[in-house]
Amino acid sequence: IGRQFVLPGTLLFDHPTIRGLSDYLFNSVLPELVTSETSRVKEGDNSSTPPQPQVTLAYDEPIAVIGMSCRFPGGANDPQLYWEMLVEGRHGMSPVPMERWDNGAIFDSNPEAKGKVYTKEAGFITQSPALFDSSFFNISPKEAQMMDPQHRLSLELAYEAFQYGGIDAATLKDSETGVYVGISSSEYAGRLEPEDISAYWGIGNTHSSVAGRLSYIFGLNGPSMAVDTACSSALVAVHLGCQSLRCGDASMVLVGGINYMIDPKTTMNFCRANMLSADARCKTFDAQADGYARGEGGGFLVLKRLSQAQQDGDHVLAIIQGSAVNEDGASSGLTVPNGTAQEKVITKALAHAQIEPCEVDYLEAHGTGTSLGDPVEVRSAGSVYGQGRPADQPLYLGSSKVNIGHMEAAAGAGGVIKVILSLMNKTIPPHINYSQPNPNIDLMRVPAEITTQATAWPNRPHAKRGSVSAFGFNGINAHVVLEEAPGIPERQQPDLQRPLHVLPLSAKSEAALNAQINQYQDYLET
Repeated sequence: IGRQFVLPGTLLFDHPTIRGLSDYLFNSVLPELVTSETSRVKEGDNSSTPPQPQVTLAYDEPIAVIGMSCRFPGGANDPQLYWEMLVEGRHGMSPVPMERWDNGAIFDSNPEAKGKVYTKEAGFITQSPALFDSSFFNISPKEAQMMDPQHRLSLELAYEAFQYGGIDAATLKDSETGVYVGISSSEYAGRLEPEDISAYWGIGNTHSSVAGRLSYIFGLNGPSMAVDTACSSALVAVHLGCQSLRCGDASMVLVGGINYMIDPKTTMNFCRANMLSADARCKTFDAQADGYARGEGGGFLVLKRLSQAQQDGDHVLAIIQGSAVNEDGASSGLTVPNGTAQEKVITKALAHAQIEPCEVDYLEAHGTGTSLGDPVEVRSAGSVYGQGRPADQPLYLGSSKVNIGHMEAAAGAGGVIKVILSLMNKTIPPHINYSQPNPNIDLMRVPAEITTQATAWPNRPHAKRGSVSAFGFNGINAHVVLEEAPGIPERQQPDLQRPLHVLPLSAKSEAALNAQINQYQDYLET
């Protein structure tokens, strides 16, 4: 047509897919060639008016949980299996697998023995760190080998969280979906020999890359960052995700936490600090509490503003009414909990949720099972949640750490998913490893109750609500208040005439397809 449009030299980097490139050429270049009669477009200039961003501010709106996934110790490889473990009162502690390290060679019951560990077990997930379907995510085997298993597991859990929410991950490209991942350990990097390190080592082992990789693989354009606040990382990630939705930085967020035990040095360190329980059991709130049991795994949630989720027809699992984060500050020591700061973070979260303390039924405590930490936490929580609480409406207490251990950076994810499942099933799971209360814990003062058997969630004059605490050993505290999902109209079932239905299945390989068939058979049978 007699005119030219000089394409920029960065064209293929700005539009790295065929679809993106064709959209740019069709929507930006072609209109310029057809309609511009008076001037030529300068080299490298795209003079089309860019779309104006739409920002939705909703500072007080509840946040809907619409998807979740998990991989927790003891075979709790999805939310349903996790719930079965919780409600049946089982734990996931097991001996250290040989592929991680030879624990027998470094075991010594003497807590003062250098270079040794005094515990034989921990909470391990059943999936081997070496197993990863790299081709599913279009990652080469060479790059996958340099990737921290925490990166690999995050990809799988992100995909499963979207699936759980009925979201086709392929439709998320270029969406304003944010990513916040709690992660604090990097044990895998230390296991690699110098001669094995390739160009992929850097992006495969930095914390920031785990969030960036999720955004890259799924094509997400919202905020993306790793969150390292030690043991509160996952719950802080949830808080940041909620904030980004409310201030309009994202239209949807993926939040969670991840932790893998690959190298014994971290366990050695915690043994030297006398932080671990010798029998690898978290005995939260119990008089025999002697430290925590390490755990690994990961959990992710998909969040939206409640109004958006309802508009989109999403299945809402639960809602987050409020959350808060603060720091211990100048406490008695860097790793010593500060009861006053814990009270403040709970109070702030409740204020943000616009909920009275007595209107929360259950607290999923940080509850590591230490003789100092447990009493401080219960006293602080009781000072807030005991306000105006009738004696016949006790605050129920529990901690998932008695089942799956302390997953450190991922611990908050285990707690939040437990509360969501409890709200969905209207049941508070039994709190195990508990026989005699810590003498420094006064439950009557709150009043509070520790459920040692599965208990129906009480019907009270308010919506069913549970909260979650997480405290980092560096002093960063987080608290989140959850509520049961709002009621939805019962769907009208269509009058179907055909006696059978087709269930189409697809996968990227024959092996994956067969595995999916087996998964559907197991699901339909149970």
